[in-house]
Amino acid sequence: MSAAEGAAAPDFTMAASGGRTVSLAALRGRPFVLYFYPKADTSGCTKEACGFQEALTQFTGLGLDVIGVSPDKLPAIEKFAGKYGLEFPLASDPEHRVAEAYGTWVEKSMYGRKYMGMDRATFLIGADGTVLKAWRKVKVPGHVAAVQAAARALAGPTVSQGTVSQG
Repeated sequence: MSAAEGAAAPDFTMAASGGRTVSLAALRGRPFVLYFYPKADTSGCTKEACGFQEALTQFTGLGLDVIGVSPDKLPAIEKFAGKYGLEFPLASDPEHRVAEAYGTWVEKSMYGRKYMGMDRATFLIGADGTVLKAWRKVKVPGHVAAVQAAARALAGPTVSQGTVSQG
């Protein structure tokens, strides 16, 4: 299964940093950015997360929540969020159920060795739960700006105010 543009976003419920829980059901009626990253506190993932943090007020100003997802367990995610002051939820998907549903748990290859891992990808999900835009095989430089530009272009009837609930 994979999250294609124009299709319904696959359902999810995950534990997240700050004692939060994120779910598609709780976000219904609000647009959001869901981005998948391979591993907390590695250079590319840190640059990407800090980029989203630096742009967080612009995203929230457009009425969008930002949620990061990795296969890391919650203690590693909490440490990562605390170390870099990441205010948006970072969700834990250790069994990669959500990553598989979004088509981001893929076969990778390094030095001729094949293994399964998280593909860096981002999805812009509309208030109605539809995938409005998907970025696959993301390169970190310039990515957050590209997501912002797409969010601004879609602002209007598809974007409404909202925040992720604490709890």
